[in-house]
Amino acid sequence: MPAGPNCRRRVLIILHQKHSTPGRLGRILRAQGCELDCRCPRFGDPLPKTLRDYAGVIVFGGPMSVNDEDAWLRREIDWIGVPLKEDTPFLGICLGAQMLARHLGHRVRPHPQGRVEVGYYPIHPTEHGHRICDCRFPNHVYQWHREGFDLPCGATLLARGQDFEAQAFRYRGQAYGLQFHPEVNFAIMCRWSLLTRERLAEPGARPRHRHIEGWFRHDHAVALWSSAFLRRWLAGSQPGALPEHTEESSNWQETAPDQ
Repeated sequence: MPAGPNCRRRVLIILHQKHSTPGRLGRILRAQGCELDCRCPRFGDPLPKTLRDYAGVIVFGGPMSVNDEDAWLRREIDWIGVPLKEDTPFLGICLGAQMLARHLGHRVRPHPQGRVEVGYYPIHPTEHGHRICDCRFPNHVYQWHREGFDLPCGATLLARGQDFEAQAFRYRGQAYGLQFHPEVNFAIMCRWSLLTRERLAEPGARPRHRHIEGWFRHDHAVALWSSAFLRRWLAGSQPGALPEHTEESSNWQETAPDQ
């Protein structure tokens, strides 16, 4: 049967724990008129062989490492070739960004001094980063990870950090990787920092009160940017999409956080 008139507003959501949801990003996408198709391949949900009926795909985070050898993880990393081949808008968040980097042949590894990013951290958007939507890239973001990745060959760096340099990148025109967590809201931040509070003692992690202070200082900018970014990101799959700039170079989950 031919695809229905609203199928191109469907977004594939890939999650990695039984109780995970897409959090703030899911709320924004629904408000922008999208239908969400949530799947968890870790627990047997199949991934589509083609994305012709989808406006985009978002791969969220999880507590596992991209370097694990689980069969489902290897299959999911290989599957990323489908949206890349079909030029479907792709967004990887934390583990999802690391999967994208790994698919493109680049290393994902811990910090050489064992440092982590857990809490709010400053990042430095590049000129390219400020151009990807009509809202300035946030300069403080929420993080929860102990591994990072090298910038893939052919990718454009959108934001850099201190301990983990590649914080955001774009590959070709439609694929993005974000090391940080724009989907996290206040309730999830509080839950993560309670359920796995042992992570707050790791080198470089912020104490819990700094998470809360950071949310009140920085979340509004992250929320505004997230909405503007998703609108621009999805525009790439629609007729009459916004043109690329031509200037010269320029999980949420209820149980446990990523990595």
